[in-house]
Amino acid sequence: MPFSGSRAHLLTRRGPGHSTTLEIALSFPDLTTDRLVLRHWSPEEAAAVVADERRPHWAADFPAPGERMIAGLLTRDPDRPHGHFQVIERETGLTVGGIGLKLPAVDGALEFGYGIVPSRRCRGYTTEAVRALVAFARTLPGVTEVFATVDPANVPSVRVLQKAGLRHTGSVPADEVTLHRYVAG
Repeated sequence: MPFSGSRAHLLTRRGPGHSTTLEIALSFPDLTTDRLVLRHWSPEEAAAVVADERRPHWAADFPAPGERMIAGLLTRDPDRPHGHFQVIERETGLTVGGIGLKLPAVDGALEFGYGIVPSRRCRGYTTEAVRALVAFARTLPGVTEVFATVDPANVPSVRVLQKAGLRHTGSVPADEVTLHRYVAG
């Protein structure tokens, strides 16, 4: 999967409890797979989602609630580095979801999350996007681990992580549920 782009610089910060937080400032490339392009969210796309301005290159059911939340975060703090990408179906050029790195990495561990709109599920797109993002994340300076957390009751999401080659390594308490942690091998 081809990707290119320059890595601008890396800042090291001390996190809570003396952990090291890595804040990465990057020029994010498009990540291209057989059927998808993962494109870094532009300020214009985020603003259009927040303003509820439909774009012709969005799938009919895009944006989903997750993308609305991400767009809101991006418009509230546009100067903060972020690792969020729109998932674009190459065949149609339609935006069909989102996937993102939760920057900054802490102690070398970088978390990611994802979502594909219902009309494009069960096509293997999410697994394909996860594989591309994980491969890219592993190239980032200071990143030693790439992981995701998932509600074990969300069986389709668990299957995505398993098919993408991540392994279950433990549990993480969350608000009202215990999440399972999956790490890229």
